[in-house]
Amino acid sequence: MRISQRMLYSLVAGICGLVVTSGAWGQSVCLPQARLLTVVPYGGKAGTTVEVTITGEHLDDAKEMLFSDPRLSATPKLKDSGEVEPNKYVISIAADCPAGVYETRLMTRLGLSSSRIFSVGTLEEVQQAKPNTSLQTAMLVPLNSVCNASMTPRLIDHYAFEAKQGQRVIVDCATRGIDSKLDATVIVADAQGRDLIVNRGGGAVDFTAPADGRYIVKLHELTFKGGAEYYYRLGIWEQPAGTPIVRQASTRGVSSFSWPPTGLPEQAAVAEVDTADGKSPPQQVTLPLDVAGRFFPAADVDVYEFTAKKGEEWWVEVASERLGRPTDPSVIVQQVIVQDGQETLKDVVQLSDIPSPVKVSSNGYAYDGPPYNAGSPDVLGKVTIPEDGTYRVRLSDLFGGTRSDPENVYRLVMRPAAPDFALVAWALHMELRNGDRNALSKPISLRGGQTMALEVVAIRRDGFDGPIQLTLDGLPEGVTASGLTIAAGQSRGLLLVTANQNAPRGSTSANFLGKAEINGQAVTRPCHLASMTWPVPDAWGEFPIPRLLADVPVSVGGVDFAPVSIAAASTEPFVVKAGQPVKIPLVLTRRSEFSGATLQLKTIGAGFERVPQFDASLNGDTAEATIDTAALKTAPGDYVIAFMGSAVAKYRHHPEKVEQAEVAKKAADEALVKADEELKKAMEAASAADATDEVKKELEAATARQKAAAQGVQDAANKLKSATDTAAPRDIVDIVVSEPITIRVQPAE
Repeated sequence: MRISQRMLYSLVAGICGLVVTSGAWGQSVCLPQARLLTVVPYGGKAGTTVEVTITGEHLDDAKEMLFSDPRLSATPKLKDSGEVEPNKYVISIAADCPAGVYETRLMTRLGLSSSRIFSVGTLEEVQQAKPNTSLQTAMLVPLNSVCNASMTPRLIDHYAFEAKQGQRVIVDCATRGIDSKLDATVIVADAQGRDLIVNRGGGAVDFTAPADGRYIVKLHELTFKGGAEYYYRLGIWEQPAGTPIVRQASTRGVSSFSWPPTGLPEQAAVAEVDTADGKSPPQQVTLPLDVAGRFFPAADVDVYEFTAKKGEEWWVEVASERLGRPTDPSVIVQQVIVQDGQETLKDVVQLSDIPSPVKVSSNGYAYDGPPYNAGSPDVLGKVTIPEDGTYRVRLSDLFGGTRSDPENVYRLVMRPAAPDFALVAWALHMELRNGDRNALSKPISLRGGQTMALEVVAIRRDGFDGPIQLTLDGLPEGVTASGLTIAAGQSRGLLLVTANQNAPRGSTSANFLGKAEINGQAVTRPCHLASMTWPVPDAWGEFPIPRLLADVPVSVGGVDFAPVSIAAASTEPFVVKAGQPVKIPLVLTRRSEFSGATLQLKTIGAGFERVPQFDASLNGDTAEATIDTAALKTAPGDYVIAFMGSAVAKYRHHPEKVEQAEVAKKAADEALVKADEELKKAMEAASAADATDEVKKELEAATARQKAAAQGVQDAANKLKSATDTAAPRDIVDIVVSEPITIRVQPAE
C-alpha cells in the first residue's frame, strides 16, 4: 500500500530494531567508499555565507567541497593560526542562486564521496536553540524564516511564533526531501499547548490564526527516533489567502525519472472542475486531453467525458506518485450506452500501476533483485476505442478513501501514440545468499584498474521497442565508458566505466545519454542516476530509500587500486563466423590476496547472458572464455560484452601509511639514540668538579630533549600500530567486472 510507505518502513524498522542487534549481518560487502553523511546546518539563504560541519565515512584527506551548481562554492574553515579546522567549511551562496536543493560532495582520497543535499532558500535562516523540548522552553521563530534543527530522541521539539487574527501561516517541515531520515509529525497548538491541527503525513500545515497571540509548533518523529541523521528545516511563513502553497524544494524519487513525457507543457491545458460534493455531472473534454486535478476530498472520483471513433488508439498516462504524492491512481475507461432513455456504462479497460521493467528486490534490499524500483503506482497504458460513441475516464486514488489532502494533485494525459523512452541507472549491488542485507550508496568513484557496472533501466512509452545505445562522455583523464546496448524489446542494459591503472586523480560531471531511432528520427534522451539516500548495511533494522541525483559525477582517487582487474588479451575485436565458437583469452592483474582460489564468471551483454558460467583461477594470471555462437543463435554484427563475478579480497586500507609510519618510527628511533648520546655527554660534563652553570643548563636541555625523543618513539610506535591495524587484511566481498570486450560475428559461409 502506498498510502504512507515511508511511515510503514519507519514503523517496521523500529520494531525490527527492538529484536535484532545492529551487528547481526553477514559478509562484509563493498570496498570502502567515501560517504558524506551530514552537513550542518542543512541550508542557507541566497547571497550569504554559511559555516558548516560535516561527518561521514572514509573522508580521508578531504579538502575540496563540490556542488552540482557553480553558484555554490566552499573553502575549508581556517583557525586563527591559519591552520585548517577539521571537518568545517564555509559555503558561499551566490545572490542569483535559485531556491532549491543541490548536491554536495567531498573530493577525498578515494574520489568523490556520495552526495548530501544542501538547501538554498529566500527566507531568513536561524538555528535550533536547545533545549526546546517543552512548552516552557519553546524556541521563538520569527515569521518568514527557516529553522535548521535535528530531532531530539524520544522527545518533542517545541517552537513558538506570533500571529494576528485571520493571518494565514504555512508551517512546512522539510525532511525526506532533503535526505533526512525523519518522518515528521507536525502539530500546531495554542499557547497552552492544546493541539489545533495535526499532520502525520509529512505535508505542510495551512493555519489561519483564530486570534492574536502566540502559537506553538510541536514536532516529533513518527516512532520518536532522533539524532544527527534525523534533521529538518522548519519553515514558518505568512501567505496571502487563496494562494497555492509552494513547499520547500525537494529531491525526486527514483520513479519520477519517467515523468514528464517529452514536449509536455509545464501547465496543463485543462483544469479539473473541483466540486466539494462530488455529485456534479462528468466534465466535458475533447481529445487529446491534458488536465490537472487533485484527489480531494476523501474518496474523490473525477470523471471526464469525451467522444471518440472506432479503432482510435489513445495512450493514457497519469502522474501523481511521480509528482511526490503518496497516491496510487487508477483509471477506468467506460463506454456510455443509452437505450430507451436509460444510461449504462460498459468497461473498456482498467489501467493501474507502471510495472518495474526489471524484477526488483522482494524485501527492500539486494537479495533477489536491486533495491531500486523504476516502476510506479502511476498509470501508463493504451485504450482502443471499440466503436463510435461517448466515453468516460474515471480517475481515483485507490488508497484515498480516508485521506482528504488538497496537496494530492495529479496530471492526466490522453494522447495519440508518441513512442519514446526514459532511462535511469544505478550501481550494481550484490545478490548474495549468505545473509547479506546491504543497500549501499556507490558513487562512481573509481580505483585504478577498476571497472564499475551500472544497471540501466528503460521505461518504454507508447509502443517503442527499438534498441537503445548507451553513452557516457565528459569523463576524467584515464577513464573510459562503454554501453552494453539495451536490445530491441528489452528494458535493461549495462554501462561499464573503467579507470586504467595509471588514471590520475580527478573528477568531472559526465553526460549520460541514451540514443535510439524512432520513426526514422535520431532521438537522444538523458539517463538519470539514482543512489541510496543513506548507506544501509543491515536492512533488518532499516529500509533503504533511494532517490535521483541531479548530476552524474565521475571521479578517480588516484591512490587506491582494484584488488583484481580482468581484460581481454587483445583490445581488437574477436572475430568469429556465425555458428562457430570463439575463445577469448583473459589476463588477470592481481593486486591483493583472496579468500578462495576461484572466481566464477558469468557473461553480461544483450544476447550473451546464456553463456555458461566458467571459472578463473585467482592464483593465476590468465583464463579463457568460450562463447558458442551456434548455441546462442547469434546474428551477424558487433557486440560488446563483459564478464562479471564476485570475489572476497583481503583488502588493506591505507597500506601506504604503514610504510610512512615505519619511516617515522625509524627516524624517531634514530633521534632517541642521538638524544641518549647527547644526554650521556652532558651528564659526564656536569659530573666534573669544575662544571659551570652553562654545563648544568645544557644537562637540563639534553634531559628534556631525551625525554621528548623517548615520547616521540612511543608516539611513532603507537601510530605504526594504528596504521598496521588499519591496513590489516580484511575479507570484503565485492563485484568484479572485466573491461568491455568486442565480438564481431560475421555471416556464416
